[in-house]
Amino acid sequence: MDAVRLIVTSRRALAAGGGVRERLTEVWQAQALAQAIGSRLAVSGPPELRGEALGLTELAGRGCGVLGGRGFGPDELRAAWLTELGEPRPVLMQLGGLLGEVGIALVGLACSADDEATYWQCMEAIDAADESRDRVREMLRKLADSLPEREAG
Repeated sequence: MDAVRLIVTSRRALAAGGGVRERLTEVWQAQALAQAIGSRLAVSGPPELRGEALGLTELAGRGCGVLGGRGFGPDELRAAWLTELGEPRPVLMQLGGLLGEVGIALVGLACSADDEATYWQCMEAIDAADESRDRVREMLRKLADSLPEREAG
């Protein structure tokens, strides 16, 4: 499945809500997808994005790590469905939106957390999502800066 469709699927699943466990699972899915997209861009994306994409991979991985393993089966992990990246700009625009929604969902979860461990888990995941989104913005800026060069070439 192409990256934009997977991101849209994740955005819908995150918006659908559910209980704390379901929302944390959707946040984890979104971070895993960001990690997979970052990895693909780091390996085969435009050269000017590769450093930031590697950073995105690491940060999104940290976001998954603080949320712990979710025990997905092979058919349940959305990031594993990624078969095609497509054009980087629309992918990054959608991914930035998803990461912003992840941050909002985590704020809500942190505010309603019943225990201190969940609260701090959410706070660390907010930080990872915010930093991941910053990487996405930087990649979009670099793409915009390189556009005149690509059109001239």
